[in-house]
Amino acid sequence: MKIGFIGLGIMGRPMALNLHAAGHALAVPERASLTAELRAAATVLPTARAVAAASEVVILMVPDTADVEAALFGADGAAAGLGKGTLVIDMSSISPIATKDFARRVEALGCQYLDAPVSGGEVGAKQATLTIMVGGPVAAFDRAKPLFDLMGKNITHVGEANGAGQTCKVANQIIVALNIQAVAEALVFAAKAGADPAKVRQAISGGFAASRVLELHAERMLKGTFDPGFRIRLHQKDLNLALSAARELQMSLPNTAMAQQMFASCAAHGGAELDHSAMVLAIEGLGNCSLREKA
Repeated sequence: MKIGFIGLGIMGRPMALNLHAAGHALAVPERASLTAELRAAATVLPTARAVAAASEVVILMVPDTADVEAALFGADGAAAGLGKGTLVIDMSSISPIATKDFARRVEALGCQYLDAPVSGGEVGAKQATLTIMVGGPVAAFDRAKPLFDLMGKNITHVGEANGAGQTCKVANQIIVALNIQAVAEALVFAAKAGADPAKVRQAISGGFAASRVLELHAERMLKGTFDPGFRIRLHQKDLNLALSAARELQMSLPNTAMAQQMFASCAAHGGAELDHSAMVLAIEGLGNCSLREKA
C-alpha cells in the first residue's frame, strides 16, 4: 500500500519503519527532526496535505487531541488532500468525544476513519508487539488489519462506533498509572522498612503481584534510568481525559485522581519529560527514602 505517516516521534518512527520493512511505500511530511534512516526509507513531501494526496492510507501518531485536529484540518492539513476512499487511521491517544467529530468530518469527504490507539511503549513499537485498540466500522478494520499485524500483536476491534478504541485506551492508561503507583509505593515501603528493594522485586515477581510494570518499570525505578519510553506529561494528558470523562459520566475515579497528583508532583519538580516510571520520585519524596540508596 501507499501509506502516509504523520507523527514520527518515539513511537511513530519505529512503527513507520516496520511498515516500510514489510514492503509498503512510505510518505512523510518534511520535518527538521526526520532521521537519515527515515529520509532513506520514505518519500518526504512538504505538507500533510501532500502526504495524504499521495496515499491510500494515512496514519497519525501525534501527542494530543489538538495535534490530531491540526494535522487533519489545519492549514495544509491531511483532510484537504484526501481522495475518496482513503483510509485514515489515528493511532494517537486522544479524546473519545473529539474522535467522533473527526471521524464524522473525514467520512463526509468519502473516506474511512478508524481510531486505533496503542499500548506497549517504545519497546513495543520497535519490536512490533504493540497492543492496538480499534474503534470504527468493521469494513475499515478488515482493510487495516494487515497493517496492524505489522505493528502489533494484540489487536482488538473494540466496537463499530468511532471513539471505542480511544475509550479503551483511556481505561488502559488508568490501569497502567495505578500499577506504576502501586509498584512504586511497595518498593519504597520495603526500602524504608530496611529490605533490599531489588530482592523484594525478585521475590514477588513470581507471585500474584507479577505485572509488566513490575517487570519493566521497577527496574527503571531501581536504577534511576528514566529516559522516556512514555513521558509523564503524556500520561498526565491521558488521565485528564479519564477524569474529564468521569465528570461527564457523573462518576468518581479516586485512585486515578491520586495518580494524577503524583505525576503533577513530578512535573512540578521538572520531571514532565521523564518516563512515567519516574512517578517513584514523588513517592520517594513522600517517604524520604531513595530506592537507589537502599538497593
